[in-house]
Order: sequence, then C-alpha cells, then structure tokens
Amino acid sequence: MKMTTTSPRETELLGEHLARQLKGGEVLALFGGMGMGKTAFTRGLARGLDVQEPVSSPTFALVNEYAGRLPLYHFDMYRVTSWDDLYSTGFFDYLETGGVLVIEWSENIEEALPENTVKIIFKRGNGENDREIEIEGLEL
Repeated sequence: MKMTTTSPRETELLGEHLARQLKGGEVLALFGGMGMGKTAFTRGLARGLDVQEPVSSPTFALVNEYAGRLPLYHFDMYRVTSWDDLYSTGFFDYLETGGVLVIEWSENIEEALPENTVKIIFKRGNGENDREIEIEGLEL
C-alpha cells in the first residue's frame, strides 16, 4: 500500500493509525535516508501504543525502550556494520519479547530481519515536506 503525507504531523498520524492494529511481536523495518520522517512516524507509533514519554532517535543508545499498551523497542541501526555489532544491540533477544520492534536504517541489517517483517519505505515526494510511504506486509 502506498500513501503520501504532506507534513511531519501527517506522518506521525499515519504511525499512530498503524499502531492501533498492532498486537505485539511485530517487526517494523523502516527504510529511507536522513530526514525522511522515520522518527516522526515512530513518534506517532508510540502515541498509538499509549507511550507517555517523549520519543527520540536512539542514534547513540542504539535502542530506546518505551512502555505502553505494548512495549516498543526503537532501534537505530545506522552505525551497525557487522553481525557482531548487531548481536551487541541485543536485537535477537528483543525478537522474543512480544513487543513491537521499530528499526530505523533497516537497510544495514536487511539479511537479519525475520521473514514476516513489515517493511515501510520512506521517499521524498514532490513538495519539501511530502513523503511517499509504502507499507509492505500489513494492511491499514
């Protein structure tokens, strides 16, 4: 499914809407370059999961954990360049928690993603704040 958002707020609302369908155990792999709206989408996702604390990109922590209706584990794989790096994040252990994993920079770990991963691809649209977002593996 493809859609266009025209502002960071709309991208957040898309994440919030998607979160309401999640039951736990989902892996959401976000693809797209810097500034494409991945963190905005994750903020909305967190809001849709009733997370109360502010959401920020886990660039240096590699993973941020949030408590909500379902646990949310927000990964940033930008600096992950090897299997050893990936193991050190605890990624494979998080797969067993029943929480929702949302992964920025999934391009860097694509070979390690489970087969039922929901892929969400962000691309720049025509306008400055327009984003073309394609969701594979989950219907809205």
